Amino acid sequence: MSTFTLPARGGARPTTVHLDLITLLIVSSIVLLGLIIVTSASMSIASKEAGDPFLYLERQFVLVVAGAIAAAFAFAIRTEWLEKSALLLLALAGVLLIAVLIPGIGHSVNGSRRWIRLAGFNFQASEAARVMVLIFIASYAVRREAELRSSLMGLIKPLLVVSLFFGLLLMEPDFGAAVVLTATAFGVLFVAGARWRDVIGLAVIGAGLLAAVAVSSPYRLRRLTSFRNPWEDPFDSGFQLTQSLIAIGRGGWTGVGLGESVQKLFYLPEAHTDFLFAVLAEELGLFGVLLTIGLFVALAWRALYIARLANEAGLKFQSYLAAGFGIWVAIQAFINMGVNMGALPTKGLTLPFMSYGRSSLIVTLAWVGILLRVYHEAAQASRGTTAASLRGDSAVRLRGGAGEAVEA
Repeated sequence: MSTFTLPARGGARPTTVHLDLITLLIVSSIVLLGLIIVTSASMSIASKEAGDPFLYLERQFVLVVAGAIAAAFAFAIRTEWLEKSALLLLALAGVLLIAVLIPGIGHSVNGSRRWIRLAGFNFQASEAARVMVLIFIASYAVRREAELRSSLMGLIKPLLVVSLFFGLLLMEPDFGAAVVLTATAFGVLFVAGARWRDVIGLAVIGAGLLAAVAVSSPYRLRRLTSFRNPWEDPFDSGFQLTQSLIAIGRGGWTGVGLGESVQKLFYLPEAHTDFLFAVLAEELGLFGVLLTIGLFVALAWRALYIARLANEAGLKFQSYLAAGFGIWVAIQAFINMGVNMGALPTKGLTLPFMSYGRSSLIVTLAWVGILLRVYHEAAQASRGTTAASLRGDSAVRLRGGAGEAVEA
């Protein structure tokens, strides 16, 4: 932990800021590793597109700076305001996901309508919408805690809201984002106290519905069948996965060397975005893969640790926010890596903090700002409680001393 004091203004008391240096160190390490691998994975594509091999490095660096600014703004917002504005943010999330479906507002790329074009910048609405929905889920868990802990309806009500957004995401279509949102919401509600039998029962039903949705679309069904055996059609439906598996297989223990990947040379589609992990595995080998997995595990663990600190300080909403971040980053990283290794069907999900992605990186770093804010408020509340306890003990001792003096 690092603390520093901001100067007072207008006679106000100085403000003490608590920063979690461990979270900052982990996130900075992941982002830096991402910058290196994005540069390596995109050099051939950038040279072909613009004649500048470092084009995507420059863009990604600008996005990191923009994300850091967004994180600073998020850190400055009191989480109490987020809790009070949960319904408004939920409505805004709905507006964003509906807006992308409107011709002239939503922008289509590769057959998916997920972006809103603003001043030449494509903003993926689902990235921000997911955070807003999870803020609402955390707020609900605090407001309806007794109902959530004691009845099935207490769990069903927020999941009905999540199912509405699940449907909107499917209309884009963005099945991967819909799955991550649903799984994270389930996780937050379970942490908040939902009963085991309710969670397991609804999870089984939800898994069945997800399977039905997955096979209802010829496009998604084709992805599922190609995932089972991509070598049956290695030049069409199984092309991405076979190239990814070749890249990972070439990496061995120590990799072929940074910048020496062959698969990124127009063989592996989306090498700097969805399949960045395959390039990392090829160039850095198993050791690089274990380092990357370790960093994401450490970040998820730290988020859950901050959630526990907030809960111990009596900040339940803040605790659920931090837990939501930890659950989300673990699920999305797990799915992205699983897809790259052929353990899961192909999804259009980026590797958090690492893959090249504009709105994804900015929103994710802004969420880190919220996590750091939760840590700051938890540390403040804990210190305040400790100080009050010490003052109370001192007062008791003083009263006891005075009584003894009078009695004498």
